[in-house]
Amino acid sequence: MPGQLTRKAIAAQPEWLAQVPERVGDQRLPQGARVLFTGCGTSFHAALACGQAAQALEVVVGNAPEADVLVAISHEGGTALTLEAVRGFAGETWLITGAAESAIARAADHVVVVTPEIEESYCHTASYTSAVAAGCAVQGEDVDGLANQVFRELDAEPLGASDHDRFMVAGAAQDLATALEAVLKLREGAHVAAEAYETEQLLHGHLAAIDPSVRCFVLEGQGRAAERAVDAMRALGELGCDAELIPTAHPVVDIVRFQRLACDLAEARGLDPDLIRWDEEPWDRARKAQDFTSEQ
Repeated sequence: MPGQLTRKAIAAQPEWLAQVPERVGDQRLPQGARVLFTGCGTSFHAALACGQAAQALEVVVGNAPEADVLVAISHEGGTALTLEAVRGFAGETWLITGAAESAIARAADHVVVVTPEIEESYCHTASYTSAVAAGCAVQGEDVDGLANQVFRELDAEPLGASDHDRFMVAGAAQDLATALEAVLKLREGAHVAAEAYETEQLLHGHLAAIDPSVRCFVLEGQGRAAERAVDAMRALGELGCDAELIPTAHPVVDIVRFQRLACDLAEARGLDPDLIRWDEEPWDRARKAQDFTSEQ
């Protein structure tokens, strides 16, 4: 059945997340160290959800903030640019992964294996939330309650499929990672045109290309970010958009509704989110043309 691997992984998240505290154990990043997270694709979004982050390519070209410790995230441990970033980093290196044996694992000083297996769907979901939980845990955050929160989120009313061809997700501060990952899931899984914006950036020119054909989600956030989220909703209302303000709690929990939306949209449109079009031409040729191992 199309999408069964992605749905299976989404449903497995409470079980996987419940294992993260034990898998991380007492491993903690050095106290007082300047920490930088990195990765590619979904793994970069996980890195961004954990703290200060830079794309692996930016680390390689020297365009990343100075740091004492580099924490790489790579589910299978084979992402070429992440490997290059780890090998070229002068300080202590960590890897958050699902594979104990990999090229990056061999290059890193510390390896934290946080999933019970490698996720089968290319539209990664459970490996993302597990990585974020682990990234928070190695910084000392108590992540014990995340599994139950995700379990409740899986039982919540879904966002629901629609006929829109364009989607937009906006968020600020810690919610920006969720906005970016939500859009990636919609693009990978349902093949829709989806865009992510930092909330304030959305309000500076980008509204010119938004109209009632765009289904919009604004992640609420807290404090001043929440105030600007309300302003964004007011602006989208003036444009006649189908817009929804989404309360946020934690990146591990907040992404689940968008994972489910990607599957629901794919099912409604007769698509398979599992393979992210790598079984189709010319997308398979495009994947192979990248000339490096790409991790979604």
